[in-house]
Amino acid sequence: MHILSTLDTMFAKQLISIELEPLKTSDTGTEALAQMNDVHVQHLPIVNHQQLLGVISEEDILSFDLDEVIGSYKLSLRKAFVENSDHLFEVMRVMGAEELTLLPVVDENKNYVGSIRMQDVLNSFSKMASFVEPGGVIVLEMQRHEYSMHEIARIVEGENAKILSFFVGSHPDSQIVDVMLKLDRNHELGGILSTFNRFGYNIKASFVSDEFMDSLQDNYNSLMNYLDM
Repeated sequence: MHILSTLDTMFAKQLISIELEPLKTSDTGTEALAQMNDVHVQHLPIVNHQQLLGVISEEDILSFDLDEVIGSYKLSLRKAFVENSDHLFEVMRVMGAEELTLLPVVDENKNYVGSIRMQDVLNSFSKMASFVEPGGVIVLEMQRHEYSMHEIARIVEGENAKILSFFVGSHPDSQIVDVMLKLDRNHELGGILSTFNRFGYNIKASFVSDEFMDSLQDNYNSLMNYLDM
């Protein structure tokens, strides 16, 4: 079996964007919208000193008087956040579940330390999984007890290809797992797919590099559910 790499470790504190400044309760709706536009997000955290008050959305702001300060708005702020030490997968899970374009990060004392943009998460994920390299992607779905990376690698190498990276995601309350393979083939996946079919594997999806990155961006929330661990 020849596997060049699995997913590296990546934590929330490494994903924080230095471009992002939190809102203050004294900022007006107009100022908040301008700040969102500057950093290309639809959500921003509101912070009082180091205390995270919650996350406000563009939609929230447009429901009120833009000339008023956001501290005067009567709304229930979302309390979504991750901690410094949370893994990238947890960042993706929370961001997807809350449908956020930005996620606040707090320290062990629950003090606000920064925020992570959705685009930074996607970029980090693609680098971790070697998706920046040319190659195809195959996603297999199977029962947990049927999973054998040795057998999967044997099939791939039997078609004169190699696995550049992989990860396994589980479905909540289920024995089904998804195995995502990044291969060193950018085209001509037909032979590998046919062999997986012949061995009874359920092929959930397959992409060449450009198709995969487009699908990852366009179907972000679906990916979050896919990675819900």
